[in-house]
Amino acid sequence: MSRLGRNIVGTVAVLAACELVGRSGLVNPDHLPPPTIIGARLVELFNDRGFSLDVVQSVLAWAMALGIAVAIAVPVGIVFGSMPLVRSAFSAIVEFLRPIPSVALIPLAIIAIKTNPEIKISLATFGAVWPILFNTMHAVGDIEPVQINTARAFNLSRWRMLTSVKLPSITPFVLTGVRISASIALILIISTEILASGGTDSDELWERGGLGSFIAIVGGGGARMDLAIAGTFVAGLIGVCINLIFVMIQRRWVNWSDGDRT
Repeated sequence: MSRLGRNIVGTVAVLAACELVGRSGLVNPDHLPPPTIIGARLVELFNDRGFSLDVVQSVLAWAMALGIAVAIAVPVGIVFGSMPLVRSAFSAIVEFLRPIPSVALIPLAIIAIKTNPEIKISLATFGAVWPILFNTMHAVGDIEPVQINTARAFNLSRWRMLTSVKLPSITPFVLTGVRISASIALILIISTEILASGGTDSDELWERGGLGSFIAIVGGGGARMDLAIAGTFVAGLIGVCINLIFVMIQRRWVNWSDGDRT
């Protein structure tokens, strides 16, 4: 059986087991609805414009956070990897900030930033920076000395050294860091929306609270767990699609390297 076939069989088996448990009366169906009910709610949600706007807002916030993280982390990582003295000068502050959970900063961010989109984008950017930064930094440090010495022997400028030697060498590892950070950013976007729920009834895109806010509102007090689980399923589906996109990018454009295995 192919890998896809095994995945399908395993998924169907898990869904069937959940359906049996949900229909057997062992659990309260209001708290843990069977998959058939959740599937029906998913169909309803995909036809709901307000829910679609929530999903779009969360995806846009994720894309902005990841883009900002890449714009910050890649140049800084190249500088740190190329200049050990600069890296050692900032190592203390980096090691202090890196272990701080982004979710723990939500109360401070709410007070300091106050606006829903900026809160979640800022926190997701903070959490997504570190994998990209450290992958880039260590990739630059691990470039083969022969490549650097050869480039110097040909009197390549710093710019040519960067574009012709360093960037091609570190690209697989940078993409691996971006792939990890993409998942982290999505988790933080949804978590921030849930914890700092600011959803409204407005149809304006940036006035809605996002997918996490939808989950928090419909699942508050266990009122509509079927909708909450359906919304959570959509969040997971977005994460799977994002990961598949980055896997395809790595296989298509850096298939000459095994950096995606790191």
